[in-house]
Amino acid sequence: MDLGIRGRTALVCAASKGLGKGCAQSLAREGVNLVITARGREALEATADELRRNFQVKVTAVAGDITTPEGRAAALKACPSPDILVNNAGGPPPGDFKDWDRDAWVKALDANMITPILLMRAVVDQMIARRFGRIVNITSGAVKAPIPELGLSNGARTGLTGFVAGLSRKTARHNVTINNLLPGPFETDRLRSNLAFNAKNAGKTVEELRKAREGANPAGRFGTVEEFGDACAYLCSAQAGYITGQNLLLDGGSYPGTF
Repeated sequence: MDLGIRGRTALVCAASKGLGKGCAQSLAREGVNLVITARGREALEATADELRRNFQVKVTAVAGDITTPEGRAAALKACPSPDILVNNAGGPPPGDFKDWDRDAWVKALDANMITPILLMRAVVDQMIARRFGRIVNITSGAVKAPIPELGLSNGARTGLTGFVAGLSRKTARHNVTINNLLPGPFETDRLRSNLAFNAKNAGKTVEELRKAREGANPAGRFGTVEEFGDACAYLCSAQAGYITGQNLLLDGGSYPGTF
């Protein structure tokens, strides 16, 4: 299917690896020009070169921390009026809520709630004026099924979800959609670090815990960044204009609920 977005421009945050890179790859395959951000310049430039080589699209790499005012300013200077915005930032560390002070909570909210809201505020009016815009926020399956050791993430991302539920209904009539992608277990550095954390607490090896987690998933495996990216690309497509304010869970069937 031609997704009808060839020649559009996307700002993809935290795109040097993992789920963000998967989204950038799928958009580039559809002919979308990219501005990609990440904190690590070396990995980011390597990803940009790979995308240019494989998909022959324009790719601008902006190294910086998107969760800071300086990082956002640099990204928006390079891409002040994107057609597509993919919000993404690394999640806060796991732990016990009794150990998290106010600063830990503020940092989590800054990264996983306030940053995407500020980026949406910066670009949504131009999208409305052009009568085309696609915003995808990468949140977490924990929004639907909270994970105890990821309480910082549970709280911040759920706050973002509530905000999007309201804003997305105001922009839809202008062909500007806002949706959230909720990843379950995907093969990323984040998953591997969480496995290591939980394996240590459980007195097991990482490989033992990995096999148990994969076996417990109805799909019998973890997801790939490529299939996550393809889901993102579809939500950004011309055909997805009637989908807004939704939370698309990609977890291989782990969440047991009907809704």
